[in-house]
Amino acid sequence: MKLGYELNIAQIQKLVMTPELIQAIQILQFNTQELESYVEEQLLTNPILEIAPPSQSENLSQDTDQEKSRDEFASKTEGPVREEFDWSEHFKEYDDISYRQEDYIKREKSTYTFEQFATSSITLVEHLMFQLQFAPIKKRCRQVGRYIIESLDQNGYMTLSVKEISEKFGFAEFEIETVLSAIQTFEPAGVGARDLKECLLIQLRMFGTLNDVIEQVILNHLEDIAANRLNVIAKELNISVKEIQDIGDIIKSLEPKPGREFGDANDTRYITPDVTVEKIDGKYIVTVNEVTAPRLLVSSYYRKILAESDKESTISKFLSGRLNSALWLIKSIEQRKQTIFNVVSTVVKFQENFFEEGSKHLKTLTLKQVADEVGIHESTVSRAINGKYMQCPRGLFEIKYFFTSGVLGNLGEGISSESIKTFIKEIIDCEEPASPLSDQTISEMLTDRGMEISRRTVAKYRDEIKLPSSSKRKRY
Repeated sequence: MKLGYELNIAQIQKLVMTPELIQAIQILQFNTQELESYVEEQLLTNPILEIAPPSQSENLSQDTDQEKSRDEFASKTEGPVREEFDWSEHFKEYDDISYRQEDYIKREKSTYTFEQFATSSITLVEHLMFQLQFAPIKKRCRQVGRYIIESLDQNGYMTLSVKEISEKFGFAEFEIETVLSAIQTFEPAGVGARDLKECLLIQLRMFGTLNDVIEQVILNHLEDIAANRLNVIAKELNISVKEIQDIGDIIKSLEPKPGREFGDANDTRYITPDVTVEKIDGKYIVTVNEVTAPRLLVSSYYRKILAESDKESTISKFLSGRLNSALWLIKSIEQRKQTIFNVVSTVVKFQENFFEEGSKHLKTLTLKQVADEVGIHESTVSRAINGKYMQCPRGLFEIKYFFTSGVLGNLGEGISSESIKTFIKEIIDCEEPASPLSDQTISEMLTDRGMEISRRTVAKYRDEIKLPSSSKRKRY
């Protein structure tokens, strides 16, 4: 065997992930917030990029104003200094209101900011601290009350023991219990409880509906109530099943997490739809939201500098690199818009019955079906729908909602799992409460409707839509 170093010329084919290709893939996968952040970052790092104004007329006027201001600035710096200079005109947009331009004032009045709509919600701690001021407890114990309130979790439950608080402040345990009892009378009802049972008892005590039987049921048979084992409770307490059922209805009407009504405002998330589907003249029209895909332009100022500068200069090389980067970014964003448009248009075509009739007519749809129709790869379809939302006449949906598995009907058409869940819910809503339908019976009813699924599949779908089993749905 011969060993040695040689130089060979060979032609090979391979896929290379260039930085531009990686950027295009990332932009396609970005959701609305991620794309906005990325564009803002690029605007800061690339001076050639500019956001396109709302209208072309504004664009032309702004370019003209910018060129005039640059010419004026150049003439001021190159020529002799003027003896008389109107400084009020120079600072008309920055100094006194009398020097501001009329269009600037109009624009300022018509501009809306998030600060104008910001709200400050009252937290659970603030709500309880306000009530603590009027609580009938000793002044020396108010510090303990504040400590207890601040130690409550987000659901309003007490996370510390009375012994721990007693050791920290050096108070007797009965004094801590007195302060805690006062806090447990605050609104919302049930706050300050140490467990679920105490939370329910506090609420019933405040509502004036607590009696010995209900207290026994909460303390000893709460799990039986959850499992609908009413006969067991009735036999042990020697009362009728109907009475136990009424007690169970009262318990289920209580709030197990009293603190959750004071949600943090920071948890609110607003969704901006990426596409809008509207029915116009009997046809569904898909429109890509321009807000989620901003239009970028190349700055005319830097384009002029690049054209006039020496090709071998440092400035020319820098601006050429920035220009290529800007053009590729603009192309990637436009390609993203077109890909999303093509994918959503295909989805609307496949799921037209859903838009006409509702969720019961949602068909099975896979990434491969859409990819074959559009002529792109399945991974591209997956990236195009990732984190994207559609606003349509039926509401706001994540685009992934329309890609569901399911079963084949008697006629060979695909029936999605979401449609089957809707049918299951309709069947259960129409059943007799005294004799609820079993999963096997529901399976047979669906088979008669052309949806052949097993009992275990019915149970799976029923659990996913949070409906209890037949034994827990029974009413006496």
